[in-house]
Amino acid sequence: MKKLLLAFITFVISTSIAMAAVNLNTATKDDLDKVKGIGPVKAQSIIDYRKKNGPFKSVDELENVKGFGSKSVKKVRSELTVNGVTNAKPAAVKATDKKNEVKK
Repeated sequence: MKKLLLAFITFVISTSIAMAAVNLNTATKDDLDKVKGIGPVKAQSIIDYRKKNGPFKSVDELENVKGFGSKSVKKVRSELTVNGVTNAKPAAVKATDKKNEVKK
């Protein structure tokens, strides 16, 4: 019974952690700005990088974004994800963005 309770508690904690992660590929500037260690300038750099290079393949790719190094990525890694459950809602696509999209 104790093992079952421990397993349940572990599951709940791990699920809560996953739910709290902000998805680098769908987060808005405001979502990113709420992450401790990411301010409005870094949040905009993430958005700009994502627009230019497409979706992030891993959180480690954040090291390629202006203003981030390995130490800063290490500090924010636990609060970010590139897939799965996220509390960030996808950014709305503007009509002008649709017009300028390149079809693949």
